[in-house]
Amino acid sequence: MSPDGQADGQGGGGGEGDGRAGGRGNGQAAGRPAGRPTATAIFIGHFAMPRGSGFGRHWHTFHQLAWATKGLLRVSSERGAWLLPPSLALWIPAGLPHATEAEGDAVMRSPYIDPAASRGIEWTEPTVVSVGPLLRALIDHLVRTDLAPDARSRAEAVLLDALHPVPVTSVSVTEPRDPRTRTVARALAEHPADGRPLAEWGTEVGASARTLARLFVAETGLAFGQWREQLRMRAAMPLLAEGLTTEAVARRVGYASASSFVAAFRRVVGVTPRQYFPVRG
Repeated sequence: MSPDGQADGQGGGGGEGDGRAGGRGNGQAAGRPAGRPTATAIFIGHFAMPRGSGFGRHWHTFHQLAWATKGLLRVSSERGAWLLPPSLALWIPAGLPHATEAEGDAVMRSPYIDPAASRGIEWTEPTVVSVGPLLRALIDHLVRTDLAPDARSRAEAVLLDALHPVPVTSVSVTEPRDPRTRTVARALAEHPADGRPLAEWGTEVGASARTLARLFVAETGLAFGQWREQLRMRAAMPLLAEGLTTEAVARRVGYASASSFVAAFRRVVGVTPRQYFPVRG
């Protein structure tokens, strides 16, 4: 059974989905996740998500804590985009449209939280939280269906107390609309280590460096150098999640040294690669 698949994949009010990982959701998810015991404030959805599977744009009447016990999740909304390793989860407020996708094979274990039970948490925006041993254990504990009501209620309260935000910034990469800048953007998405300046790209796509620079700012909201740095960080995250060394990732996304890559990662994301992807024993 895939409770979260039901919640993510089945859309009400015009939504469309088949309830499986890989289903499409275009509307409101079920108000009460399928299989949720009526007396609980927190329900844990658990299911496997093969590489590339996911749920399209949808929303929930419950708050969701998007978390993968294994693999890497991508969650995107109009508020930003996040890549989430097992060390991090994303609080998604009830009613916020979003999409979820597996970057590589993932196992999602996602708490759904009744808004009436979380009045002490005033997070109206997507919020990244750390997932340490305590929060992991509580999520695993609440998967059980044999807990006495009082024991379950206590565990749910501790889980809410264990949610601690971390200063991680969304890494969004907007694709430009103009055919010339879009050609540059797609080429860099394929080869993020390409360090050619805009003048060289201009020769290739038929525009001056000044025109390309103006278009990048107008269409993405970022100067070309800032946009490329965001792109490189997005490309680096799946590599780091796979366990590649910082030195190897730095080379593959266009940095001359591990130290320059770490500095850029911290500047863009808000924490170091080791803090984002801690080594697990």
